[in-house]
Amino acid sequence: MRLLSRTARSVFSPSAGGSRGFWGWLNAVFNKVDYERIKAVGPDRAAAEWLLRCGAKVRFCGFDRWQHDYNGLPTGPLGRYQIQAIDATESCIMYRGFDYLNGLEHVEEIKLNKCIYIEDACLERLSQTENLQASLRTMSVISCGNVTDKGIIAFHHLRNLEYLFLSDLPGIKDKEKTTDRLQTALPKLTIELDLA
Repeated sequence: MRLLSRTARSVFSPSAGGSRGFWGWLNAVFNKVDYERIKAVGPDRAAAEWLLRCGAKVRFCGFDRWQHDYNGLPTGPLGRYQIQAIDATESCIMYRGFDYLNGLEHVEEIKLNKCIYIEDACLERLSQTENLQASLRTMSVISCGNVTDKGIIAFHHLRNLEYLFLSDLPGIKDKEKTTDRLQTALPKLTIELDLA
């Protein structure tokens, strides 16, 4: 019992950084991919559950309203509700959960705003997802401190991307070179910058 209480104290003790470690662990649990669930309910429903569990919002095709309540997700036949937009503002999505994106065929917009776990590997993984390469039209990356030029350049794989907004990204060191490379790869892309 003493060992258990000592362990609990170390995990939850703010002075030891334990609280941060606990939340990091919990967020990793939220991002664990459940492949059986994807098979059972379809990729869009499983991805919506993952995103909402992590604090993001989704909008389904044919709907104006953003869905943010996990318990309020609509039910219906398999494949009836397809994700059209993802707003991951201040969510805990991380690389570990990105396999949920594989089966999404209708996502046109993704917002990554103040996502502390988003890093270059996440953007590279997102950009290499075949369905997103075909469907994604609008992307914004704002205040994601772990994103660098490398992650942004990976967007050149998103062949149908029409609009990209980048703001408050201190990891971007050579914005001219990065945007030039993207513009060369995607001539129809409009890039809006709010970078220091």
